[in-house]
Amino acid sequence: MGTIGTALTELRSAQKSAKGVSLYSRFVNRPVGRYLAAGSYAAGLTPNQVTLVSAAFSFAAVAGAALGGPSWTLGLLIWLGLAVGFAFDSADGQLARLRGGGSPAGEWLDHVVDCAKITALHLAVLIAFYRHPEHFGTTADGWLLVSLGFQLAAVVTFFGGLLTEKLKPRPTPGTPAPPPSTLRAVALLPVDHGVFCLVFLLWGGGTAFRWTYTALGVASAVFLLAFLAKWFRELSAAPR
Repeated sequence: MGTIGTALTELRSAQKSAKGVSLYSRFVNRPVGRYLAAGSYAAGLTPNQVTLVSAAFSFAAVAGAALGGPSWTLGLLIWLGLAVGFAFDSADGQLARLRGGGSPAGEWLDHVVDCAKITALHLAVLIAFYRHPEHFGTTADGWLLVSLGFQLAAVVTFFGGLLTEKLKPRPTPGTPAPPPSTLRAVALLPVDHGVFCLVFLLWGGGTAFRWTYTALGVASAVFLLAFLAKWFRELSAAPR
């Protein structure tokens, strides 16, 4: 296996386009994932093994949210688990490119883990709202619908984006990628998973978490409507 330095050099020239990527993913998650990919490469790990490491961190955080008592310390640990899991989620794809390309099975595993993580995380918040209504101010049952609505918007966005990428015509080889838009990168911050993870730093704050989580849920629903219109328009204009 090569050294971490050699792997980092190769990875810097093999990054995916930054188009449609938020500032957090572009300047935080992908660079951290690059170092994790280089370290994984030097350690002899496969992309699938890195995906499973990502899943371990993410689902440990999900379990903490669902089963633990709400506190500032637990919130920090939940955020840390989710953030590290998200960084490893970036690392598995980068490692696959470093090793010469991924496999259909690896891509399938990555997407299944991502979908399960998104679904389970909002379910964990719903469970926490139900178990600790006094802390979160969710004594009214209607607050439980916030998690269900957020989960629906997040899952449909994930599936719709994934399916759109599969159905859109491939660009002609050699076609330069359009430059990333800074304005778009800023606008996408409310629906970036890494930014969403930050809300768990308010886990000990009770109603502060609930209101911030709700605001992000509303933003997710609004963005979903915009994404659906955009994706349908793009696919309608695509040549058959």
